[in-house]
Amino acid sequence: MKAVISLSNRLMQRYLPDPYLFVIILTLAVFILGLIFTPSTPLQMVEFWGGGFWGLLSFAMQMVLVLVTGHVLASSPLFKKGLSAMASAAKTPGQAIVYVTAVSMIASFINWGFGLVIGALFAKELAKKVTNVDYRLLIASAYSGFVIWHGGISGSVPLTIATEGHFAQDLIGLIPTSETIFAPFNLIIVAVLFITLPLVNRMMMPGKEETISIDPALLNETGVEAASLEFASHTPAEKAENSKIISMVIGIMGLIYLISYFMKNGFLLNLDVVNFMFLFLGILFHGTPRNFLNAVAEAIKGTSGIIFQFPFYAGIMGMMVTSGLAAVISEGFVSISNQQTFPVLAFWSAGLVNIFVPSGGGQWAVQAPVMIEAAKALDVSMPKTAMAVAWGDAWTNMIQPFWALPALAIAGLKAKDIMGYCVFVLLISGVIISLGFFFL
Repeated sequence: MKAVISLSNRLMQRYLPDPYLFVIILTLAVFILGLIFTPSTPLQMVEFWGGGFWGLLSFAMQMVLVLVTGHVLASSPLFKKGLSAMASAAKTPGQAIVYVTAVSMIASFINWGFGLVIGALFAKELAKKVTNVDYRLLIASAYSGFVIWHGGISGSVPLTIATEGHFAQDLIGLIPTSETIFAPFNLIIVAVLFITLPLVNRMMMPGKEETISIDPALLNETGVEAASLEFASHTPAEKAENSKIISMVIGIMGLIYLISYFMKNGFLLNLDVVNFMFLFLGILFHGTPRNFLNAVAEAIKGTSGIIFQFPFYAGIMGMMVTSGLAAVISEGFVSISNQQTFPVLAFWSAGLVNIFVPSGGGQWAVQAPVMIEAAKALDVSMPKTAMAVAWGDAWTNMIQPFWALPALAIAGLKAKDIMGYCVFVLLISGVIISLGFFFL
């Protein structure tokens, strides 16, 4: 297995392009596929691309806020001290790999942005304390936990269909998270992955001669809180910026709203509620407005690649949707489905579409019309259909560098440094999820 992993790493280092070039290649690939499999002309495909380029700005802002609020919370003193203390429990490279995988999976189940960030931060803490651990595998293990995010409580598809006014409400109504995220079939898939992935990552550890570790001194940071020392609290404005009272008051207001919301609606989550929760916990945990603003400034750095590339993926989605290419792909899988195999094939088709449209909510918008009608015709559970698409979206993120950008920015690595390991996570998790949708 180590020989295969070594080969995979060498191939990725040699052939995997930068994520920006990756999205350009995908753009050209979809353009050509649209010409081959749909009646669209070259000019029409260009028009579809340009017409869709700015079509996901609202959703993109929600996704950026999920990432920023998750990063801010994860970088607060309370969480950083906790991560450092937790990292001290790992004594060997193998323990570090298992540990970071488990922590990343737990964090990703809670919130996808939180998982991306806290996994990478925890990996850096482990690299400081555990000698001879392969830094590439450590970060890959941190990213591997992201595979379960869409089965967790920040999953955009289950939260979207649980939100009043979603675009498919006339077709499927509102589907509560008790039938998607917290349904037995989903929780079983999550549990099996929790047991399996840490062991898979542990088995991928390279030999000593191929281990690439990092000097802990290179990972030391002053942190966002230290920046507040630069501001002398002399003027009224500076005193206000460093006032814990202001943060406490506004933070408590936010918590009161959340308590009121949950008392009225139960544990009903959507993207806005998740963002609100993480935002105000971050305000409280950072103590002062200045510390919070420093954390936000640091968090935004990790969103640059996402902000810049998201319109290109929206353009790709414009070509796939308007030309009918996404429907052709989905219908191709549906055409060979029956009631038993439909959830699995929906999962696979979503995984394929996700390579071109790596956006959970955006992808659901693309595939929902075809999948909903097929599920009704085959009498397949609508919650299971939605979750099959959701899991497909999360699954191929393991080889789609788009969402790895924040973790890579924190770690100081490139996508090709970790993708050799992520390919194997993709294969193992794909088998587990497919079996789950087939038998459960």
